[in-house]
Amino acid sequence: MSIKIKVAWGVIFLFLVIVTIGGLGLYYLEALSNDSENILTDNYETLEYTKSIVENCDSLKIDSVKALKAMEANLKLQEANVTEKGERELTLALRVAFERLKNTTLGDSNIVRIRSICLAIQDMNMKAIIRKNEVTQKTATKASTYLIIIGSICTLAAFTFIINFPGYIANPIVQLTSSIKSIARKNYEERLHFDRKDEFEELAEAFNQMAEKLDEYEHSNLAKILFEKKRIETIINRMTDPVIGLDEHDKVIFANEPALNLLNLSSADVMDRYAPDVAVNNDLFRSLIRHNPPAESALIKAVVGGKENYFSKESITIHHTPTGETDTMKIGQVILLKNITSYKELDLAKTNFIATISHELKTPIASLQMCTRLLQDKRVGTLNEEQHNIIHTLEDEVTRLSKITNELLDLSQVETGNIKLNIRKADAGDIIHLAEEAVKFQAERKHVAITVEPFNDIPSLQADLDKTTWVLVNFLTNAIRYSPENETVTVRCKSENGAIIFSVEDHGPGIEEKYLNRIFEKFFQVPGTPSGTGLGLAISKEFIEAQGGKIKVESHIGKGSVFSFELLKS
Repeated sequence: MSIKIKVAWGVIFLFLVIVTIGGLGLYYLEALSNDSENILTDNYETLEYTKSIVENCDSLKIDSVKALKAMEANLKLQEANVTEKGERELTLALRVAFERLKNTTLGDSNIVRIRSICLAIQDMNMKAIIRKNEVTQKTATKASTYLIIIGSICTLAAFTFIINFPGYIANPIVQLTSSIKSIARKNYEERLHFDRKDEFEELAEAFNQMAEKLDEYEHSNLAKILFEKKRIETIINRMTDPVIGLDEHDKVIFANEPALNLLNLSSADVMDRYAPDVAVNNDLFRSLIRHNPPAESALIKAVVGGKENYFSKESITIHHTPTGETDTMKIGQVILLKNITSYKELDLAKTNFIATISHELKTPIASLQMCTRLLQDKRVGTLNEEQHNIIHTLEDEVTRLSKITNELLDLSQVETGNIKLNIRKADAGDIIHLAEEAVKFQAERKHVAITVEPFNDIPSLQADLDKTTWVLVNFLTNAIRYSPENETVTVRCKSENGAIIFSVEDHGPGIEEKYLNRIFEKFFQVPGTPSGTGLGLAISKEFIEAQGGKIKVESHIGKGSVFSFELLKS
């Protein structure tokens, strides 16, 4: 609870004390006022009415008419003000005596009777006044007692609050002042401990963090820090790939020689300068520090030594958790460039080779297909059973060779951006079966079992059967390659949201999260994995997206990976 709320509760408490005492006093004042008003209304007015009737009895002989009218008026008022027990009977008797007085001659007996009844009524109300006065005195005594008790309790509580609350606020301030003086004397082991759950506890935590950082700074070895800095700078400068470092304010803090050569800048042009200022006159540097580069700029093209070079860029944001704190903060950024020119050249040579050899193979393959047909023509001659089997085997192998050639042409189309699709109605089971058969030998050699989870009621889909099977084969090949021996690779297929989803799960080493968004890039390879061209997954992505589908990967270190793609239902 914050101090502000505690002070508010204290003020509310004092206010309630005042309201309680004041309310109790007003309640009993109201009770006493009501008692006094009852005495005045119920009894004193009756005394006045009867007194007036008695006085008018004496005036009957002087002016009987006027006296009787006055007596009649006071009698009616008395009849309307009957409040005590037995008073109604006496008032009725007074009415009877008065009526007899009006209807007969003025006799002394009637006047005496009226006087006697009035005196009885007066005596009754006098006793009631005495009794009600005693009740009022008891109420006053009770009010005084309650007010004294409650007032004492409230006064004691308020006094306790007034005595303790200033210390509750001032004592932590005194401790804080003492601790600050201790820190000023370089006693950095000083700590504050307030178990209060308010602003003072937060203040103590902030003070302790400050003291901890001062203590850390005091005991740090400046020479060791400088040595480590020199060692890191030497390592960076010995790296053959370009490396550029920025601090949290985008100021260049280091750039090795390959990076300076690539940018065609000197160290003085970039070191300790604001990166956007350097980028104003250098287009390549501008593309490197861009936070959200477009997809087509994944490869950076630059001329180095009069030759075109290609680089892949990786930008790493460095975070740090300061001592004594829980939140991380950005402290800089490192830009790494990897020269993939050799891969690019190999890829171009391979693409040209594939396109050339595929076209060159088409003519002899067509000739072989023609020869097999001619040999099966009975006009050429009759074949025995063994020759017939040989011809069938030759025909199957020529067909297989033709299919491989077509696949090579498809691969060259992907890499040149001219993909030709044969979209038609396909069955998910056929795709999985063809892919499983294609990798069966590789799985047996690695002692990896391929398990296809049962799937039912999977509708047909619109896809290029050959290219989709190629993608699934690529997934299975990778899963087998990275799976330990005697492990299982699982193939799944399901229908969801109008699409058919194929997935391959392995139990290999997994992929770090920071590499997942780059796994489908051309030439990209996860560090520490077996060497390869880094093209298989990129081509798979092109095949699936060309068919209007989606491809993705999920992976956890030490648990394996799940590669999947989805295509629309037919």
